Amino acid sequence: MELPIFPLNGAVLFPGTSLPLNIFEKRYIEMVNYSLSRDRLIGMIQTNNKNQLFDIGCIGKVHSFNETSDGRYLISLQGLSCFKVIKELKSSYAFRMIDAKSLKNINNDILTEKQKNSLLTKYKEYIDIKKINLNLEDIEKIEIDQIIKFIAMVSPFKDIDKQALLETNGLFEFYNKLQSILQLELAGEFTNDTIN
Repeated sequence: MELPIFPLNGAVLFPGTSLPLNIFEKRYIEMVNYSLSRDRLIGMIQTNNKNQLFDIGCIGKVHSFNETSDGRYLISLQGLSCFKVIKELKSSYAFRMIDAKSLKNINNDILTEKQKNSLLTKYKEYIDIKKINLNLEDIEKIEIDQIIKFIAMVSPFKDIDKQALLETNGLFEFYNKLQSILQLELAGEFTNDTIN
């Protein structure tokens, strides 16, 4: 499938989540116009330190948009499925286009209440140390498969860590990788405190 892409490091979209975006660059306004006139699909993807596309991104569908008086778009993308980049296409557009293959979301994993509590305990420690103002009481009410995606999207993890989470196979692997990232982040903070 041909897909317009929005390379934006740090802003990772996961299947089943929503991502609000403020579109103001001319080429990306053109990309939104292109998407709205067709199937409303946009590929969110990150780039490495050489500005090359990662292999895996997420297809988002524009499910709401507003055009502002100064010509910007405020859009919200709904994550549908991950995609694999087959190749980048030569394009007459200002934005980048790729040939992509949609990847199936196969997920039969079930996480327990104990795993949910363990994750939330560790995440509370993380947001306290990072001084992130977040009300965990609201998060505790949602299902764990949504909690782990929420944490991955809103936390100031390294781009490469967010990419690793996007490339996981199944909920159980996602959960374990997220726990590892939090553990490393916490260990790094404790090390910094000891050094300083």
